This record gives sequence, C-alpha cells and structure tokens, in this order.
Amino acid sequence: MWKYIVKRILLSVLILLCVTFIIYTLLRCLPSSFVESMAMTLSQGQGSKSYDEWIAQLNAQYGLDIGIVPGYIRWLGQFLRGEFGDSWRYVMPVVDKFKEVIGVSVVMGGISFILELVIAIPLGIIAATKQYSKTDYVITASALVGISLPTFFFATLLKLIFSSGLGWFDLYGLVGRDYAQLDTMGKFLDMANHLVLPIATLVIVSIGSLMRYTRTNMLEVLNADYIRTARAKGLPEKKVIYHHAFRNTLIPLVTIIGGSLPGLFSGALITETLFSIPGIGFTSYQAMTRGDIPFSMFYLTFIAVLTLAGNLISDIMYAVVDPRVRIS
Repeated sequence: MWKYIVKRILLSVLILLCVTFIIYTLLRCLPSSFVESMAMTLSQGQGSKSYDEWIAQLNAQYGLDIGIVPGYIRWLGQFLRGEFGDSWRYVMPVVDKFKEVIGVSVVMGGISFILELVIAIPLGIIAATKQYSKTDYVITASALVGISLPTFFFATLLKLIFSSGLGWFDLYGLVGRDYAQLDTMGKFLDMANHLVLPIATLVIVSIGSLMRYTRTNMLEVLNADYIRTARAKGLPEKKVIYHHAFRNTLIPLVTIIGGSLPGLFSGALITETLFSIPGIGFTSYQAMTRGDIPFSMFYLTFIAVLTLAGNLISDIMYAVVDPRVRIS
C-alpha cells in the first residue's frame, strides 16, 4: 500500500506541473489584465507617461515582459519557496487574502456536504428498497428536479420568495447593518441567518445526483446472489439492507465522496457571487475578472492539489470499505 501511495504521489506531482503550466499559459493569454487597467488609469494623470510606456513598465515590474515558459519557471521557483506574491486586485499578499476568506467557504461547504450525505444517501436507500412504489417515484422526481435546476435560477427563486416576498432573510451579504452593535451570540445568529439561503441552494442542487447514484448502486447490490442467499437464510431485512447491501454500495459512493474534497475548500463560485458572500469562490471570481494573475494562479493551483488529493483518498478508501479490495 505504501509503495502504491508513493507512486501515486509522484504521478500527482507530474500531473500538477502540467496543470499549473496550462493554467499559467491561459492566464497569460487573457484578453485583459490588471496591468492594462492600471496603465490606462495612470496614463490619464496630468503630465503622466503614455499608456504604452506604462504598459512596458508594469509588464517589466510583474515579469510579464518575458516569454510564457521562462515566466512559468520563475513562478514555479517562487511557488516552491512559498513566495506567492501580492494580489493585484486586493493589494495585499495572496496568502493573507486567502486566509481572510477561506473560513466562510469551508463553513458553507462543510455544512452543505454533511447535509447532502445525511439527506441523499438515506433517501437513495429508501427509494431502492421501495422500488416502483409511490415513495420511489416521489424521491426520484425530487432528485430529477434538483439535478435540472440551474444554481443561478434556484438561488434567485429562493431570494424572491424568502427575501423579497416574506422578508425572512437579507438579499445579500454575510452580516446585517447592525452587526457591529450585536453581542457574540447575536453576531453568530446574524451570520447564520445570512448563510441559510446559500447553504440551502448548495444542498438542494447537489443532493439529486448523489441520491440517484445511491439508488442505482443499491438496486444493483440488492439483486446480487449473496443478498438472495442472506434473505433465504432468514436474516432480518434491516440486517440484509444495512449490513450486507449498504456496505457494498459504499464502494462506488467513495468515489463521489472523495471527489467532493475540492468543493469543501474551493468555495461555491456561483452561489457566493449571487449572494455576495465574501468567500474564496466570490473572491477568486473578482480576481479573475480583473486579470489578477498571482491570486488566480494560487487559487487554481490550490484546487488542482485538492482534486489530486481527493482522487488519491478515493483509491485508498476502496481498501478500507471493502476488505476484498487490496492494492498490490
């Protein structure tokens, strides 16, 4: 197992190098950037240098006057030394800005992920054990609705009903106008109130696919020969379903759960943007639209590392949930 893990880590490092080079190339090829915006602003000052002169000066200052390959090698050397640079958009070290906003996204992603597992997996099992019943049809229809709803549409619908219509929640932001005057518990409740609709959006648009996946795999397991044998021996139905069948259903579910690791830390870009939640997703969106190469490179590299780690965890978990699976 350890030999396999080391080999996978080395392969992941090679993949990461390829991915970061592609990301760097794409960011360098963006049609607009912070440099152009800043040069335009500076050139409009009285007695200032021309736009082209500012472009040349800023490109040299930020290392954009050299080719993509030398630029990537320079960035990689700085990255390996832990030097991630300053964000052009937020005018502060990239790591400091990342630490400032990652907490909100982790809380949202973690709560959403737990609720997704708690809701989707049991409903998928119930739908499988009651195949072709009214319960199965209701659960399946609900799952399809969740899968079909675009995030931006469902978030807007929630805001229209619960914010504009009923007035239960604020439309935007993480805190209310009176946040500074509240005590500790009041601040906690105020932030929790603002996160209800974003978390509800993430959960409802996500549970459908996991629910359907659980149902499909559970049905496949329930039709296996060893399940019929267990029932023929007179084992209680609950033990057949939750001890024998469910454990084997976990094997394909591990892939889904392991692949969800990036989502816990990467932030929900669309949801955070729609609700103006200052998490890592919204912050990275603002950075990318402004051509902020240092922050965008750090964020996208962070997501790539999480994705590779999630895939490795999924492979290792196969041997944990099923003793028959061993990696030689």
